[in-house]
Amino acid sequence: IKEDFEIIDKKQIPNTTELKNEEKEKTEEAKWSAPILSLAKKASENLALSYGNALKSASLVGFISKPVSNDSTAKTSARCHAMEERANLMNMMKLSIKILIQSALSLGRTLDSDFPPLQQFFVVLEHCLKHGLKVKKTFIGQNKSFFGPLELVEKLCPEASDIATSVKNLPELKTAIGRGRAWLYLALMQKKLADYLKVLLDHKHLLSEFYEPDALMMEEEGAVIVGLLVGLNVIDANLCLKGEDLDSQVGVIDFSLYLKETQDSDGKQDGGITAVLDQKHYVEELNRHLSCTVADLQNKIDCLEKTNSKLQEELAAATDRIGSLQEEQQQLKQQNELIRERSEKSVEVTKEDTKVELDTYKQSRQGLDEMYSDVWKQLKEEKKIRLELEKELELQIGMKTEMEIAMKLLEKDTHEKQDTLVALRQQLEEVKAINLQMFHKSQNAECSLQQKTEAISSFEGKTNEMMSSMKQMEERLQHAEKARQAAEERCNKMKQELAGRLDTCRQQMSQLDSKCSTLEKELKSEKEQRQTLQRELHQEKDATTLLKTELQQMEGLKKELQKLQDEKQQLEKVCEEQEQALQEMGLHLSQSKLKMEDIKEVNKALKGHTWLKDDEATHCKQCEKEFSISRRKHHCRNCGDIFCNTCSSNELALPSYPKPVRVCDTCHTLLLQRCSSNSS
Repeated sequence: IKEDFEIIDKKQIPNTTELKNEEKEKTEEAKWSAPILSLAKKASENLALSYGNALKSASLVGFISKPVSNDSTAKTSARCHAMEERANLMNMMKLSIKILIQSALSLGRTLDSDFPPLQQFFVVLEHCLKHGLKVKKTFIGQNKSFFGPLELVEKLCPEASDIATSVKNLPELKTAIGRGRAWLYLALMQKKLADYLKVLLDHKHLLSEFYEPDALMMEEEGAVIVGLLVGLNVIDANLCLKGEDLDSQVGVIDFSLYLKETQDSDGKQDGGITAVLDQKHYVEELNRHLSCTVADLQNKIDCLEKTNSKLQEELAAATDRIGSLQEEQQQLKQQNELIRERSEKSVEVTKEDTKVELDTYKQSRQGLDEMYSDVWKQLKEEKKIRLELEKELELQIGMKTEMEIAMKLLEKDTHEKQDTLVALRQQLEEVKAINLQMFHKSQNAECSLQQKTEAISSFEGKTNEMMSSMKQMEERLQHAEKARQAAEERCNKMKQELAGRLDTCRQQMSQLDSKCSTLEKELKSEKEQRQTLQRELHQEKDATTLLKTELQQMEGLKKELQKLQDEKQQLEKVCEEQEQALQEMGLHLSQSKLKMEDIKEVNKALKGHTWLKDDEATHCKQCEKEFSISRRKHHCRNCGDIFCNTCSSNELALPSYPKPVRVCDTCHTLLLQRCSSNSS
């Protein structure tokens, strides 16, 4: 037999000390890994027993799909397979968590993403979350990812919104599985993975949309796994998500980590580790409570200081506001006096203007009356002249031969007079229309008399129109006089010709006279009605203008008075509110000052004064008399010194004592002075 030998350096040969150290390390590893190996053996036995059944029901985990033959047998077998799968997954989860915690303790509790037990923990957790997931059909195909139920945590727990936003903002993640793995990494780094999964388990009615009723997350095993995940809060994980490809990772469980050979198993080491972990958790909770209480006290102190500063600032601001408001009140009073003086002056000016307007209206009315009287006088004179002409015509009765020509001329004259009468009637109708227009205008003027300038302009226009109408009437009268003079000339010429035909003319003249008399009566009646109507209109207009001007002035004055009263009331309310606020602020400040002084006194009493022992004092501090059986020692509760009965016979209530206690004479006088200063 040929034997092959290798040449080995002496350096490569281990020493006896190195061999001993290796044996010690092996024994230490065997101590802490013994319970893990026992659990791994149990899990391997369970896996070996349920290996064949797991292959049949692998469709629930996501490996193989198998059709169901009979309904009843299929249901029972599916339930059994689901129970076995849940038990296996729970055992694997226990193993992975235990090994992860122990390996983290050996490494100093800071783990990276390349740590194999941590990777295997995430693989097992992914299998647990995938167990019993419902398949969702989409346009692309079937979708089966555990990121859907994890998205519910953002709605149920608002603290998880940061994780969801950071996962969505990662550009490298393109699939739902990769986002779910990133979500689990971030939750573990925040040490809130168990809390978030517990929130999901509390809302199982929402999980039923994603999981089947036999799923691990819908049964009691899910609650057990959440309880196991609480132990991972001991671990500090530092995981980087940018460089890793989470979308294409293959989730395969590596059982080699849980099947190590060891010599002996010791449960004492495990118990010691759990005790240390419990003590560590207890100390961390105590530190958290103490830090919370310290932070609360500091916040309260800061709040009190801020409130005191705010109260002082508000006091200063309130005093400034009161001064400014008083100045504004004085300014408003001055403005009120100025407004009153201006209103009185405006009232006087308006009264004078109204008086001047009344005088002008009276003068215009007198001028119109004089014009009307002149017109009436002219008409009377014309009537007298006409009577004289008639008398002259009666004397010329004898001329009958020349009356035929005169009759023709008279017929023409009568036609012309009839035309003039028709024209006069038309003029009367126009006058009536003008009167109606004037009446409507007066009504419209009453509606628009709010402004003085418009009323004055309308009245001036109306007076101008009346003057123009009077001028037209005068022109018409002049034309009538001219026609009358022409008729007189014609009559003088035709006196000789009209003698023969006066009989017929008398009859016609009588008829014409009757018609003229009726027309004159109608004219007189219409003129009288017009005059009465115009007088009444003028009177009513004057009265309405006066009343409306007075009403407008009164309303303006009332509005100004109401505004001033409202402003005065508002200012009074503001002043009262500010005075009340100042009083309240003063009360709060006085109370806060008293509290601060009490606190300072207590602090002084605690810090500055020391409680003397009975053995240290042999004489009274005030009268310096020696203590004896008759002269006993008494402590002052304020300063802590020892006095005799005569020097400490006073009693007062201190902030540190609820009832009145013994105080020395000096402390009594000092405390009384403080109380009197505080009360003042």
